[in-house]
Amino acid sequence: MRQAAVLDVGCHSALLTVVRRPRDHNGLETVLSHKVRLSLHRMLAPDGQLDERAIRSVLRAVAETMDASPAAQSRVFAFATSVIRDAPNRDEVIARIAGATGTRLRVLPGREEARLAYVAARHWTGTASGPLLVLDIGGGTVEIASGDGQEPQTVHSLPLGARTITRRWLPGGAVSSSRQLRRVREHLRRVLSRQPGLPKPEPDGHVLASSKTFAQLARLAAAQGEPSCSRGRLSLSGVKASLALLADLDPAHRGELPGISAHRAEQSLAGALIAEALMEVCEATSVTICPWSTREGLLLERLESRR
Repeated sequence: MRQAAVLDVGCHSALLTVVRRPRDHNGLETVLSHKVRLSLHRMLAPDGQLDERAIRSVLRAVAETMDASPAAQSRVFAFATSVIRDAPNRDEVIARIAGATGTRLRVLPGREEARLAYVAARHWTGTASGPLLVLDIGGGTVEIASGDGQEPQTVHSLPLGARTITRRWLPGGAVSSSRQLRRVREHLRRVLSRQPGLPKPEPDGHVLASSKTFAQLARLAAAQGEPSCSRGRLSLSGVKASLALLADLDPAHRGELPGISAHRAEQSLAGALIAEALMEVCEATSVTICPWSTREGLLLERLESRR
């Protein structure tokens, strides 16, 4: 049976996923999933360079995940997300990991990540689901893609990720005043509004939101009893309610909220601000939470290439 393997090295974890097509050819069947937790956002220089601790952490994580499935090693597509892709010492990091583990991490341009997130969302909803708008909030960038076919017609990648906004506008993840919050909101709306060709939902289409940021906001909004919110659905009003709650709390206590994981608590306020701006500028009053994104897009395409 055909299998595909992807190693996704991001800010918070290195995750090796091996999948195959189930007998009915619907979805993906997980053969192996092995995760090693990382905290690279705590090991970045002001210019985004990864320090020695970060490099050693990634090296150990790559070695451990690859050792989890020796049989799949020769077929693994290993890639790094924006925390490594955008680091000034990216080439050094990749070379050291390759030299020590034999695994060379690839980096995908933001627009390619957006395309793959769309491919994943299209398969997740069903190939005949009509016009689709996909929103994805990462650590370094935000990806937006839309279309009505197997491939997106528009793709955008903007440097407005949760880690990026936290580091530049909300150091430590805290907000000191309503004025500061307003300034971040204005910045996000200004950058998004100036982006030419930003797609809007089609009347008969679907809006899907990928990423842990949207999923955690949906859980938090549902726990607060926000109307039209659940683990699988998030409204703009739910985002605003969650944002207000996150802004009132010290980052150290946000991890105690339903849905907010402790290792993402510092960036959770920035994530809520980005989600709010994205939905407002794209005119999306609600989104469906899609559990698939770039990684699943890669897995799907690699399975297809093995046919």
